[in-house]
Order: sequence, then C-alpha cells, then structure tokens
Amino acid sequence: MDVCSVIKRRLEELGLEQKDLAAAAEVTDSYVSQLLARKKLPPAPDRTDIYQKMAKVLKLPSDRLVKLAELERREELQRGLAGPPTPMFGEIRELILRKCVPNKEKQVREIFEKQPFGELERLVTQKLLDVIKNVAKEELNSENWLHLVARLAGRSYEQTRVTLLEFLDTDVFSLSPENCVSFLDPLIESWDVDLTTFAMEIVLNRRIASGYSKRFEFVETGPLQREVE
Repeated sequence: MDVCSVIKRRLEELGLEQKDLAAAAEVTDSYVSQLLARKKLPPAPDRTDIYQKMAKVLKLPSDRLVKLAELERREELQRGLAGPPTPMFGEIRELILRKCVPNKEKQVREIFEKQPFGELERLVTQKLLDVIKNVAKEELNSENWLHLVARLAGRSYEQTRVTLLEFLDTDVFSLSPENCVSFLDPLIESWDVDLTTFAMEIVLNRRIASGYSKRFEFVETGPLQREVE
C-alpha cells in the first residue's frame, strides 16, 4: 500500500473527488492528478504541509500518509533510479549570473563556462538554494507572502503553492528554470563571492524576505574546513 493507493481508496470511500483534495491541500488539480497517477514522487514530509491537510479531509491519522511517503521515497532512493548529475539548464546559469554583483560577473562567468557545474558553480547554486529554502519554509503557511510572490511571478495562489512545495523538494541537481523564475529571481537581490576564500554574501529582496543580508564563510580548521554563517 502506497500514498497513491491510500488516497484513491479514501476518496472513493468518502465519495470525494480529486478537486476536493486539491482544494483542501491548497494545490492545483493537476498536482493531485500527477501524484495519483504516480507521475510525481510524493514530496518529502519534512519539506511540505500537504500530508496533514490531506489527512484531515480524508479522515486519516495525521501521520499515515507521512509514514507511507517516507517509505516510498526510501525505496526509490535504494533503487538508485536517478542518473548522474548533469550541467544545469543554461537559463538557470544566466539568471544566477545576472544576480551576481556587476564587478564580479565577468570573472565568475568565465569560471562557470570553463568548469561547467564545477566546484564554484555548485557552491554558489547550493548557497542560493539554501537561503531561498529557509525563507520559503518560514513563509509556507503565510497566505499574504504567497499572494505577494504569486503577483510578482504572475501566477495564481494555488500555482505558487504547488511550485513552492516542489521547490522545497528539489536539490542542486534537480533545480529547474521554473524554480528559479518563481523564487530565486524575486527573492535574491544580488550575491557576491570572494574567489580566494569562497566567502559569499547574499542580499535578499527586502520586500519579501526578512533578514536583508546573509554571509557564508569557510573557516580553516586543519585538514578539513567548516562553514559558518
């Protein structure tokens, strides 16, 4: 029994439709349809709030879907279906470079192009992703924040929630252009990196993100290095 099977069975038993589930979870009908058709892996429970919302309308124990999702994702990971990491979309790289401070963009672009998805590009992308995810997690249940981001991205509230839930479930290897347009573009004002120490400073858009500036440094501690914020 998996997430999809349990949801389908309860919908039938309660005489509900997919649209009822979508409304309860505040996502689009398309998102629920893909989930129930097994075209989309159930999102990680610690990165979403849909399981609690769905469990309530389906009259299930609050942790039932969570446990099934954790098991399903663990089995998927063990099967090792994911292919080797590939260079990111050109659109993503361009957006990231556009946010780089002007006096550093040319130099960083040369490094990115010489070493596609190399150490620097992965570092910068990961740090930007971490910062945006932290903001998104804090604001996931804020309707006002989601409506603001939706207006900036030209999307509906439900579409923005779906995109946000998918974004929280992504990583540096599966980041999509849609993720960047929806969240990286409006949330990140600019970023800078010290090419000697790899220290990064990320400036957020003050209109939609608390904590105006984030700084990350790599501190020498012997044979290994640790990161501090």
